[in-house]
Amino acid sequence: MKKVELHVHLDGSVRPNTVSKILNLDLNYVKKNMVVESNNEDLSCYLTKFELPIKAMQTKDNLIRVAKELAIDLKNDDVIYAEVRFAPQKHTLNGLSLDDVVLSVLEGLKSVSGIKTNLILCMMRGDDFAKNKEVIDVCKKYLGNGVVALDLAGDEKHFKTSDYKALFEMAKKMNVPFTIHAGEADNYKSVKDAISFGAKRIGHGISIIENDDLIKEVIKNKITLEVCPTSNVQTKVVRNYVDHPIKNLYEKGVLLTINTDNNTVSNITLSKEYELLDKYFNFTKEDFYKFNLYAVNASFICGEEKKKLINRLKEYYEKM
Repeated sequence: MKKVELHVHLDGSVRPNTVSKILNLDLNYVKKNMVVESNNEDLSCYLTKFELPIKAMQTKDNLIRVAKELAIDLKNDDVIYAEVRFAPQKHTLNGLSLDDVVLSVLEGLKSVSGIKTNLILCMMRGDDFAKNKEVIDVCKKYLGNGVVALDLAGDEKHFKTSDYKALFEMAKKMNVPFTIHAGEADNYKSVKDAISFGAKRIGHGISIIENDDLIKEVIKNKITLEVCPTSNVQTKVVRNYVDHPIKNLYEKGVLLTINTDNNTVSNITLSKEYELLDKYFNFTKEDFYKFNLYAVNASFICGEEKKKLINRLKEYYEKM
């Protein structure tokens, strides 16, 4: 099935083989430190799996390489459009500028034909105001040239969404579109805050299940959730797949999209994610088609491009 992915992190989807070669480390050691284990405790523990890939992504050539490889991996999984996100400020440790980083990743992504990709740049929870403001500036600079939006990522449990209001007010004034990670490791109030900032898309967002009024608000305002079921199980946001609220939210009328979050860290592909959802919730091909339409409609691209993607999805769906 042809698919659209709105929530996939570049640094969480680097091939272990690539990191092993770049850092000259044993492959088994790399896998152990990049792929989450079944006894993972929470989101904070999950985030430690990004340390090695970030270490490997500190030169232009390495950034081009990992971006190109992710585009190839997504294309091989029948993804026709993806919005790839990452925090450019994490890749300046060896002297690269934010411009160097963004342009290198774009070069890698755009070198792969047969798949359309764009970038979302992440501010980080825990970073100071000035550092995150630089991300807004570089996002604005390349907006419409491969970069489509801004995000806030990181440890939601220890750094509250409400603390970042001023940054999103700034982004709004600069006409920079954004999505926000919220309602993953924190409760529904985090989503409420993100919506109050003007977010029309929420990364994860599943904690809205705790509050009926917020569910109604999300439906009324056509806010789309970027749901990552396997990741949610691994970070202990939900106890297991069966307990995931995705079906409940879908049946209530919430606009949902299906995503991997991190191909490598979560050891998942979008196809595998679909298979698990089919297994546990009996979602039909019609449901998956709908999820993809929701994804296109919520994507940060122009109306003309959305029409083209919808036509492609429709064509493949009718063949099926």
